[in-house]
Amino acid sequence: MTLDVVIPVLNEEDALQSSLTRLHAFMTTQMEDYEWTIVIADNGSTDRTPEVSRSLSREFLRVQYHRIEDRGRGRALKSAWLESDSDVVVYMDVDLSTDLKTLPALVSSIAIEGYDVAIGSRLKKGATVVGRTLLREAISRVYNSIVFSLFFVSFRDAQCGFKALSREAANSLLPVVQDTGWFFDTELLILAEKNGFRIKEIPVHWVDDPDSRVRILNTAFEDLKGLLRLRLGGLHTARKKLQERP
Repeated sequence: MTLDVVIPVLNEEDALQSSLTRLHAFMTTQMEDYEWTIVIADNGSTDRTPEVSRSLSREFLRVQYHRIEDRGRGRALKSAWLESDSDVVVYMDVDLSTDLKTLPALVSSIAIEGYDVAIGSRLKKGATVVGRTLLREAISRVYNSIVFSLFFVSFRDAQCGFKALSREAANSLLPVVQDTGWFFDTELLILAEKNGFRIKEIPVHWVDDPDSRVRILNTAFEDLKGLLRLRLGGLHTARKKLQERP
């Protein structure tokens, strides 16, 4: 069983070395049942991220560097996942906010249990969250409530940066996901559930990154625009495209 773990990065020269070294050590000792690769998906970095990434790919045989010039986390994930031919594709944030001990369960949900999509959740019963501000927590809960109200989905946390897809799900869903930024996750999950793909949600231990560069209010506004696009015809259009695919 082959596995690609993708880390989308934008100007992460400071965090990359320590995070990738830690992730590589975990994969080496805990994921030996898989033929795995770590892929650094750089979307337009202008600092030393390319140099650090290339250095890591030389240091570790199972680390690859994937560069696209245009920015957008969703764009980076879509490009890296579609270029991959692995049986399971994963992504996690470079800060490794999600406890890596959950990674085997995330992957086995696809590889062994047969789910199409597996996601980490900070809102499902059993999850623990450390260091998150009240503002971030409130915005997250309100946003996910809006997602439920508009689409009646079963998942609770659309935005946790810890997800896995089967190869079949990736090949089917990614070409019809339009967003290239932070709304990418939500759009992917809504399209998956509304088109019959099986999703497993796993509670995680999450330690919030105080240096996160996510612009909360701007991201929330863009997410709301994405939800309205799907609600006002985008979901129907995507369903037709999925049905037309061979």
